[in-house]
Parts: sequence; C-alpha cells; structure tokens
Amino acid sequence: MEAPVPKQPLRIALLGNPNCGKTALFNLLTGSRQKVANYAGVTVERKEGVFRTTAGRQVSVLDLPGAYSLNALSGDEAVTRDVITGHSQEVLPDLLVCVVDATNLRLHLRLVLEARRLGLPLVVALNKMDRARQLGIHIDTSRLARELNLYVTETVSVHTHGADTLRELLDENLPSTGPSTWRESGIEQVIATQHDVLRIFQSVVTEPAIDKDPSDRMDRFLMHPVWGFAVLAVVLFLTFMAVFSGGAVLSGIIEEGFGAVAGLVEAHMDEGLLRGLLVEGIIGGVGGVIVFLPQILILFLFILALESSGYLPRAAFLLDRPMSAAGLSGRSFIPLLSSFACAIPGIMATRTISHWRDRLTTILIAPLMACSARIPVYTLLVAALFPDDAVSAALVMVGLYILGIVAAMTVAWVIKSTDKDHARSPLMMELPAYQWPDVRSLVIGLWERAMIFLRRVGTIILAITIVMWALYTIPSPRRTADGAPVERSLAGELGHALHHVFAPIGFNEQISFALVPGMAAREVVVSALGTAYAMQGDEGEVDEQLRERITNEWPLATKLSLLLWMVFAPQCLSTFAVVKRETGSWKQMWIMGGYLFALAYLASFITYQLTTVLTAS
Repeated sequence: MEAPVPKQPLRIALLGNPNCGKTALFNLLTGSRQKVANYAGVTVERKEGVFRTTAGRQVSVLDLPGAYSLNALSGDEAVTRDVITGHSQEVLPDLLVCVVDATNLRLHLRLVLEARRLGLPLVVALNKMDRARQLGIHIDTSRLARELNLYVTETVSVHTHGADTLRELLDENLPSTGPSTWRESGIEQVIATQHDVLRIFQSVVTEPAIDKDPSDRMDRFLMHPVWGFAVLAVVLFLTFMAVFSGGAVLSGIIEEGFGAVAGLVEAHMDEGLLRGLLVEGIIGGVGGVIVFLPQILILFLFILALESSGYLPRAAFLLDRPMSAAGLSGRSFIPLLSSFACAIPGIMATRTISHWRDRLTTILIAPLMACSARIPVYTLLVAALFPDDAVSAALVMVGLYILGIVAAMTVAWVIKSTDKDHARSPLMMELPAYQWPDVRSLVIGLWERAMIFLRRVGTIILAITIVMWALYTIPSPRRTADGAPVERSLAGELGHALHHVFAPIGFNEQISFALVPGMAAREVVVSALGTAYAMQGDEGEVDEQLRERITNEWPLATKLSLLLWMVFAPQCLSTFAVVKRETGSWKQMWIMGGYLFALAYLASFITYQLTTVLTAS
C-alpha cells in the first residue's frame, strides 16, 4: 500500500558520471525554472531548479557536477563529494537520484555503490533506456533493484514523458540506505567495489553477441589520422562561417530596433544633456553591443551541439598528439574551444584537467583564443580593409583566429621548455555514444548564456557606456575652446595622455581612449570609437560612418596594428578575476596580463613600423 503523499517540499540532488544524461534529465524536470550560480568559494557552476511531482509536491533539485567517483580527482568531483557528504555550505539533500547510462552500466555502477554507503535515501534513474534497447541491450530492472536494494526507475531524458515514473516515485516516502559507512576508499575497497560491479552487471545485463553500436563504425572514420583531421577542419570552418554570416540578418533587425527607439526619444525630447545621455550614451552604447548577440549565440549553439552529440571528446583525442608537441594534452582542447565564445567559461572548464601544470598552462593561453567579444572590432576593421571583397575579408578573419591559436601553442611550448622535468600526462577519457543533440537542452543552454550576456550588458557595459558619454560630454578644465567638442572633453584629455604611450604603434587619441573601456569589456570598443568621433544616428548609421572614417582616414599600418593588438592584448577585467580565483595566485594573474600586454605591444609595433616603411616605398 502506498504511503500518504507528504506535504513538505523535497530537496533532491542529481548525481552521475559525465555524459550520463544527467543535465538533460535536469532540464526535462525543471524546464526554464532554474537558476545558475557558483558554489560558495569556488567557480564550479551550480544549477538548481524546481518542479512538481505527479501529486503536486514541490521539489527543489540540484544538478551536481559530473563525477566518476566520490574519491575526488578533480575540482568538480570534490564539489560533488562535499555536497552529498555534508562538508560544504550546501544543505544536505533529502534524497539522491543517481543517474546512470543504461548503455554503459558497468562503468556507472561503481558510483551507485559508493553513493549507497552514504546512508541517504537513494533512487537509481536508469537513463537512455531507449538507446539501450536499440543496441539490443536487455537490463533486468527488477533484479537490479533487488541486487542494489534500491528503487530503480527507467528514464529517457530526451522524451517529454521520459521522467514521469521518476516524478511518481518522488511522491513516496523513500527509506534511507542505513547508517553512513562511506569513507575515502583505499585500494582494497576499490577492488572489492569493482568485484561487486562485475557480479551485479553479469546478473542483470544481457548484451548482443555482435556489437551493433554504430559509434564504433563512425569512429573508424571520424578518428582516422587523416580523415578525422579533415572532418574537424570542416566542422570548425562551418562553425566560424555560421558565426560571421548567419547572424547578419538578426543583427540588422536589432540595429533597426535600437535606431527606431533612438528616433522616438529624439522626436519627443528637447535637445539637452538628458536626451544626449539616453540617445548617445545608453541606447547607442548598449545597442552597439547587443547587436552582436546573434553571432555570440550562434557560436555557443555549435559548441553546445558538438558537445552533446559526443563529438567534442573525440576531437580532444584526435588533437592529443599534435597538442603534446606544445606541452599540452587533448584535455585542453575543450576549454580552449570554449574560450572562442568567452575566455571565462573556457578558463573555468580547465577544472577537468587533473595535472596542475597542464591546467595552469591552459589557463594562461586561453585569452589568446579570439573570444566573441572581439568579433565587433574584427568585423569593423576587416570591413574597412576589404569593403567590397567578402572572400578576402573572410580569409583575414580566419587568419586572425589561426594567429591566436599559433601564438597560444607557442606560449605553451615556451612554458613546457622551462619545465624540463615535467612528464607528459597521458590522456584517458570516456567516449560517449554519438547521439542527436537534445533540442530542449540546447534551447535552455542558449537561453542561459543569452541572459548572462544581457545581464552583463545591463550592468557592467551600461555603466561603462554612461561613463564614456560623461567623459566625452564634460569639458576639460585644461583644454581651450578651440577644436572639436570631443577634443575639449575629459575623454580628449585622457586620449591625449595615452597617445604618448600608443603613438609608436600607430594609435591616435581616439583609439587610445577606446582601449580604456575595452579593458573592462572588449565589446564596447566599437561604441567607444563611435563616441570618440562624435558620431550620431542609429546603430547602422554610426557603424557605417565609423567604417567610412576608418577606411578613408586611418593608414593601413594603423588598421593592421590595431588588429594585432586585439588578437594579443589582455582581455576584460572579468578574465583577470577568474584567473585569480582559479589559480589562487595574484602572481599568475599578473604574469598573464604582463606577457599578453608585452606580446600585443611588440606585435603591433613591428606591424606598424614595417607596414609604414613598406607603404612609404
């Protein structure tokens, strides 16, 4: 007889190996009712959501970082262990749901047996059951429940009703698994656990005599030493082509929208400081950044889709050998690829690299990957260099990304050369089965990243654009009445002072000033240049005016010098903060900033001086 449905809310935690479908199940249960933050004291992402059971009971669910074992070897696993053993600032969950991949039960059972020793109420969610049946794998769920002495429920996280049985089960009062007997396992305990895993697996799982897994057949081609690299090159090319061309239409719509808003404000407000603040400072500055949101989301879409399809881990294996020449392993590939979208999640993704020297090297070179915040400046300068040649413009854009990659590998090689005693860390990684990306998870992932970007626009970038407008509006007490208004402003004073530092690399006062807010947020460099040149109109008009001015007034040497500066220069202040938190060292943060600034200045200086000499002759 079923127990009466308890009225109090329930707090559960989802536990599971990486690639078990745990986050997809979390998204299925919670939908958009979730929030993302960090765990206290660390930069590991914390995802929590709420949903209701079949009987209406409110459930708060925490999506724990993926872990292969409670004997933590990485930062993610340490967070998971501390949360469910009561050694963190988190409230201990009322119940654990251990999500296991039905197609790889032998690997995932170890974590179930470890979690059972915690003494908390525990449910096993046998996920990807549809996939297991397709492969001819039969699992005796009832016998598995008896062997484990736990509740076992089947789930399919990519189907709308794939978690209905789990919702119903959470309405019951589930017993604990007894007093806690868990402790850090020694070698004897690990061996004993593996024997238990093998015994249970052989008693409940029947596999086909012939392996029907299509992933193995696909791997023969996609991980081939020749064809595999060709496919990877095509994938990366299509990704960046989609970023640069696919967002043009949406960006145009956003430009027109902000232009219409600016027009309404101008039509209904008298000329003055308030109108100037709204039109030029807030609408113009913020609009100049939001216009690039489509390109950023397209890049994230490709990264999320490639990750959920199972291809990214294989790309990491494929690149392990060439990356080893620079002192890195294939583990660094995914963090570096993520850095193309934003260096901050890329640096945080290095938590999966267990070897400290490899992790530190990856952190130090991650800012050299051309993040999405550089797209506005790249697009502006490349369009000015090749206004009527889309093919040449695309080739230059690809060249800028390649240049950043080459520089990163060179820096990694230099770091490796200074550590002669370092032994290469071998790469071992689970290769998940290929699968179609879950549309629900993709949509939620893009929504989360869009909200993060828009919150950044509404806080840091909004503040920067207002400060920039004020600096360009307030007259300098030390400037005369002669010259343009911008030249007589506080911004003109600052640009004039910085010009002495940047003149050897060809930067004028406007560029020199635009670099200052660019240190806080690289996205605002373009809008800062527009403000520096006192340009007015909607976003499309300002961009066109700025492009024409750069094309006609800037020498080729200055354009190329600024491009090189944007490739190598230190990134936004948020990147510095994350490096400090991830390394726990002010020294490493300043080392990163120092070498990036020196590299950017040297590359821009050589480019400017050499181009000036060649064009003069």
